[in-house]
Amino acid sequence: MSATPKKNLMLFSGRAHPELAEQVAKELDVTITPQSAYSFANGEIFVRFEESVRGCDAFVLQSHSAPINDAIMEHLIMVDALKRASAKRITVVMPFWGYARQDKKHRGREPISARLVADMFKVAGANRIMTVDLHTAQIQGFFDGPVDHLFALPVIADYVKKTYADRELAVVSPDSGRVRLAERWAETLGGTPLAFIHKTRDPKQPNEAKANRVVGEIEGRTCVVIDDMIDTGGTVVKTAEVLLKDGAAEVIVAATHGVLSGSAAERLAGSGAREVIFTDTLPIPDEKRFPRMTVLPIAPLLARAIHEVFDDGSVTSLFNGNA
Repeated sequence: MSATPKKNLMLFSGRAHPELAEQVAKELDVTITPQSAYSFANGEIFVRFEESVRGCDAFVLQSHSAPINDAIMEHLIMVDALKRASAKRITVVMPFWGYARQDKKHRGREPISARLVADMFKVAGANRIMTVDLHTAQIQGFFDGPVDHLFALPVIADYVKKTYADRELAVVSPDSGRVRLAERWAETLGGTPLAFIHKTRDPKQPNEAKANRVVGEIEGRTCVVIDDMIDTGGTVVKTAEVLLKDGAAEVIVAATHGVLSGSAAERLAGSGAREVIFTDTLPIPDEKRFPRMTVLPIAPLLARAIHEVFDDGSVTSLFNGNA
């Protein structure tokens, strides 16, 4: 008996960010595979797919948004269900990698939770992972398999270039750890000056940092503060204050992931920043939005990457060979 193998792309979505999944499906011109998903009274999660997935190339999309542990657990359960239903290849699409900030030990007796997340998806049955703007690039090595690390920089930088074409720009890293990213931003924006904020952080106090001084020439310029995520907003607000105090003409904040915990949105709204730019890798509800916030769609980038993976093409080609 002989048969000609055929490839069948199927897209699956968790319940954390269904709007993003719908946009990705529209870009790919596919439908999201129907499923039953609900939580029991004690919080346990159940998932069952309503169509056969045998032999398919499965892409399972879930944003690890709050409540983050529920989102990750549902994602793992979906992968396990696909493995047990004989999907041929399972690609975990996590636009935001949960626990990515716990990528190393700062002190003894601490976990490396970003590695634990990678291990759990491997055990569940994932063959590869697709994600956007990891907190640190080394996390790619935590997963024993291919990791497609996508960059939102072209999406956000193109918007900044078009919107602020008439301004003298400077790219500002909120700390020394983001200088490499700032260099790529400066190159993309046409060789703008670079600056970074010298700050101190107490490892015993999460989500708290003290911005000390600006290193670099920013006077009279529109400063673009770049970061991978904004959680409580404390660091960015202090950075904006320091920049405006040191002579910046105005401040624009640009980050890929809008975690926006607690009163972060209120802090950002009152920060003095001219504009705060995110992508929609994480859901940002209406109550956390304000007039100076811009949310750019990440679905076109995810869809192009999914198409390249399915077609055995080059994801690196999406970033001019620089991925």
